[in-house]
Amino acid sequence: MIEKNYQPADIETRMSVVWEDSLAFKAGRPDRRDASPFTIVIPPPNVTGSLHMGHALNNTLQDILCRFERMRGRDVLWQPGTDHAGIATQMVVERQLMERQEPGRREMGREKFLERVWEWKAESGDTIINQLKRLGASCDWSRERFTMDEGLSKAVIKVFVELHRDGLIYKDKRLVNWDTKLLTAISDLEVQQVEVKGSLWYLRYPIEGKTFSPDDPSSFIVVATTRPETMLGDTGVAVHPDDERYQNLVGKHVILPLVGRKVQIVADDYSDPEKGSGAVKVTPAHDFNDFEVGKRHGLRQISVLDKEGCLDLVGNEDYLRDLPEGASQFAEEFHKVERFAARKRIVERLETFGFIERIEPHTHTVPHGDRSSSVIEPYLTDQWYVDAKTLAKPAIAAVRSGETTFVPKSWEKTYFDWMENIQPWCISRQLWWGHQIPAWYGPDGKVFVAETEEEAVSHALGYYVEQEVITAEQGREMALDRTKREGFITRDEDVLDTWFSSALWPFSTLGWPEDAPEVKRYYPTNALVTGFDIIFFWVARMMMMGLHFMKEVPFSTVYIHALVRDEKGAKMSKSKGNVIDPLHLIDEYGADALRFTLAAMAAQGRDIKLATSRVEGYRNFATKLWNACRFAEMNHCAVPDGFEPAKAKATLNRWIAHETAHTTREVTEAIEAYRFNDAAGAIYRFVWNVYCDWYVELAKPVLLGPDGPAKAETRAMVAWARDEILKLLHPFMPFITEELWEVTASREVLLALAPWPLKPSEPTPEQLAMLAAAAGPTDPLISPALVMPIFDHADFTDPAAEAEIGWVIDLVTQIRSVRAEMNIPPATLTALVLAGASAETKERAPRWTDVIKRMARLSDISFAERAPDGAVQILVRGEVAALPLKGVVDLAAERVRLDKEIAKADADIKRADSKLANERFVANAAEEVVEEEREKREAALARKAKLLEALERLKQVS
Repeated sequence: MIEKNYQPADIETRMSVVWEDSLAFKAGRPDRRDASPFTIVIPPPNVTGSLHMGHALNNTLQDILCRFERMRGRDVLWQPGTDHAGIATQMVVERQLMERQEPGRREMGREKFLERVWEWKAESGDTIINQLKRLGASCDWSRERFTMDEGLSKAVIKVFVELHRDGLIYKDKRLVNWDTKLLTAISDLEVQQVEVKGSLWYLRYPIEGKTFSPDDPSSFIVVATTRPETMLGDTGVAVHPDDERYQNLVGKHVILPLVGRKVQIVADDYSDPEKGSGAVKVTPAHDFNDFEVGKRHGLRQISVLDKEGCLDLVGNEDYLRDLPEGASQFAEEFHKVERFAARKRIVERLETFGFIERIEPHTHTVPHGDRSSSVIEPYLTDQWYVDAKTLAKPAIAAVRSGETTFVPKSWEKTYFDWMENIQPWCISRQLWWGHQIPAWYGPDGKVFVAETEEEAVSHALGYYVEQEVITAEQGREMALDRTKREGFITRDEDVLDTWFSSALWPFSTLGWPEDAPEVKRYYPTNALVTGFDIIFFWVARMMMMGLHFMKEVPFSTVYIHALVRDEKGAKMSKSKGNVIDPLHLIDEYGADALRFTLAAMAAQGRDIKLATSRVEGYRNFATKLWNACRFAEMNHCAVPDGFEPAKAKATLNRWIAHETAHTTREVTEAIEAYRFNDAAGAIYRFVWNVYCDWYVELAKPVLLGPDGPAKAETRAMVAWARDEILKLLHPFMPFITEELWEVTASREVLLALAPWPLKPSEPTPEQLAMLAAAAGPTDPLISPALVMPIFDHADFTDPAAEAEIGWVIDLVTQIRSVRAEMNIPPATLTALVLAGASAETKERAPRWTDVIKRMARLSDISFAERAPDGAVQILVRGEVAALPLKGVVDLAAERVRLDKEIAKADADIKRADSKLANERFVANAAEEVVEEEREKREAALARKAKLLEALERLKQVS
């Protein structure tokens, strides 16, 4: 029995238990052993995370695919798991220690601190997993993985060792994004560009051999900088090769102010002659672009900052080398001065000696750590790197050849741009929480990479015996007695970038490197659903690792979804206060309403502008479905055994079978093409308009009439179409559909495991051969009907039924439209004249006269050779229908009203055109504001078009 009111919270709690108890989402179910696998790996959310709107969209789309393929009979594995989130988790635990006034990380020591992290993980690490379950994610939760669990750790160590052995992992001194607060290198994704108001300092660098005078421009070169404190590490000044002003100076030197270092003038395209003075200072150890310029010209790399962002000058041999007498005094004065305090003092000193030409206000973007909010420094340090350029080549080829395709395809260009210009991948982080790098250092700094410490010790002893650093006897003793080798080798303290472990996710989660049957069955995966911002950080790296270690692409399709923005198109952020919490929406409107909203708005390549009103609207949609099912139940609608929709006799019932088949094909094809919005739109229109507004309404006279064959057939068809709706809607709104499936009839299976409405037909011999080839020599040929459903799209087509019922619907719809345009009150009945009607229409109309009169608010329906004078004419499927309105509508008043509305629309269009024609407005206004003006213009144009149409109709009457 269906409850009177739709209560999503009760349903969601109950259905979650039903699914879990029945193991509905478990991969490898006994009834699916012969089925074709379908695999998706979840983008692992941070273990510290909480469900945000990006998660809600990403996981809703994945769930639609998984539920769809599960209903199509496939063995679905949606692999869940979480990422250990090195920086975020370490920060959470350190903050917790501070709040509880307990010893900090360094006082506690590494071992004890990691114990606390694992304790935190056990207590709080399942938060986001439980939130995903609330969303309805149909993952195989029994297979949940964690990037720091034992199996994945084993995979990470093996990959590192093998890549190092192959020369694809190495240690190098390069610039990295350095967080001076967290004291670690971070990835580009963890860097936030923040616009700040600062200054641009124009500095005078004296030319060697000339007497410096602020009044003599020939005695110096002017360079501009936003970071004066880094000038202490300058080793070059770059000018453009074609800049005539400086051609005679290339190869010569300037003298670095305050420091006295000779700095070479080099010619390099990096310098822009049109910008500033055309000369730029080169600080290879403190700027990524300067680092490359320095490499091209062999300039020294001098780092003048320490890990905490303070000047590091005393004892800095690179800095002090070749400086004039007295330089050590300056070094002592500025040593350990914090970078921004140093900036102020250096600027004051430069002004004192006349080395500043001018200072200008300057707004520019400055990189900040997204976790620490600290200004990021390009920092020269020893780190571990992956030779990404070599690994990228097969990954580029795989996308070019079509082994992996991007949807939308336009994202392939982004992928290629990144991959073809790829830099070495810095994989080491100066943290404690993470996979500790499997590298040990001997007493002379020699590195030994191995999967275990015992293996590293063995390599080290062999090496040092061979080098005669220790004797063979000492080596044997140390091998046998651990205490004798204590401290002989020490492990690298750094951990690996979290993206390193997540790059292995598609195969490590399946049990690799063990010979696990799951790897053979579920790898490669079928689809990856993710955001564009991690195409490089995650997608590309999974491609590289999958091809290198598994010799196959990790997924055949990469679907890139758009951003979820606020209703005005602005990016959600806490600072703007426009963040929409998906959990709050679930609490208020239900998970189904939120899921359907996101799917309905997920047009390829277009960001989602999310308004709470849209979610509320789809909650109303769920309520309408609920009420339609209650209506069917109250009218004793049920599907009898052996019922065949295709054998229905009533035109109305054959029409709904036809429309159901059409919608089923439409939804199926849209999901297959990742057009989630089109699929959602198709099922929405079918449920609301076709089934509820038309079929149920048109069927009411039969259902409320006397018993008989027509009523029995209509009851069966109402229930059958309802069941097909529940199946089609289930991937989008799983909770309500599963509930209605359970309470409306006695079912053999859960809806989550019920067959998709389109029935598979027998494959052709050519398709069988293709399936056999795809299965491979070692795999048995599995059931073709389950491997690749091939559907008979001719099921339930009935053009004659569609022509008749479609005519009724079109006629009523257009009459309603005219009545609305003309402001005819609902209580006012109008006549209808079918002019020059065909024999088919003359035969059809009497069957539907009562229905049309009731639904279109008509007093009479008649036939005539031509439309009467003073009537509004509408064209319905090629034939004229006329509404005599003279005397019904105050024509003069209506014309005045329409003219006023058209004038308002024109004013709105003119206002929007004025703004959009203003180049300054388009260039400076926020993107969402400009887009809002475009939308206003389009809405006004559409409104004007309808008003003009109404005005034309009015002219017919007069």
